[in-house]
Amino acid sequence: MNDLIENKYTIDGSSFSIQRMRRYGFSSMPRPHSHTFYELYCLLEGERVYFINGNVHVAQQGDIVIIVPHDLHSTASSQVEQFERILIHFTPEFLHEASRSLLQLPPFQKSALIRVPRKEQPEIERLLLQMVGECKDQHSLYNAYVRHLLAELLIWLHRIDAVSPLLPQSSHPMHQKVSEITSYIQMNFRSALTLEKLAQQYFISPAYLSRIFLKLTGFHISEYIRVARIREAQKLLRTTRQKVHAIAEQVGFEHVSHFNKTFKNVTGVSPLHYRQDHHY
Repeated sequence: MNDLIENKYTIDGSSFSIQRMRRYGFSSMPRPHSHTFYELYCLLEGERVYFINGNVHVAQQGDIVIIVPHDLHSTASSQVEQFERILIHFTPEFLHEASRSLLQLPPFQKSALIRVPRKEQPEIERLLLQMVGECKDQHSLYNAYVRHLLAELLIWLHRIDAVSPLLPQSSHPMHQKVSEITSYIQMNFRSALTLEKLAQQYFISPAYLSRIFLKLTGFHISEYIRVARIREAQKLLRTTRQKVHAIAEQVGFEHVSHFNKTFKNVTGVSPLHYRQDHHY
């Protein structure tokens, strides 16, 4: 069977994009990443393993994954090879001013997996396919209609979350174990953590832990520790006026030169440039 990758449609430059894709065989993102806009990953068919801020989840048919700005995430194949999804990216500014307040409601303050009840799935799929169709056909005022449809979708997700707000988690024991380990790293990244110490602590062989951690998260253990430190540094650069050398020490770096080099390797920019672009 052949993959189906439709055109990626955009409105107002990078303010909104939508793309439908069907793929066969195993696949995964090259690297976990984050971005400054919202993401809705809408799974029409199949199953995907999602890594969101240190937790492993399995998205099933009908589920929608919400990714808020700056949250680290990736997706990879489960044991089910075939999947079909619609991926939406949007900024708050794309919505009508009256609709932006929706993003202040749950579940849009933090990244989450929404398990859409089966009875609601046809309506959600109708909204998604209608957005794709409007962008493809580009009839008069299609961009305004897409804004309306997106707001309607957000309202549906808010109502679904209000009824069943619990985040579904994977029942696979190694998924849970990796989530525990990433949570431990996030709480203790200032300490001298190593693959061997973590493997011993969680009663797993270092080789197996290294392999399964990379498969589910896209990171080697040592990389994830560095990224956890840098992500905390990004948060401090965005939300405080602390000096760069103070932030470097706070997140576990002994030398500011090592911090600057690692920060640029992870983010692509220096700490000062990052602060200039993202400071609140």
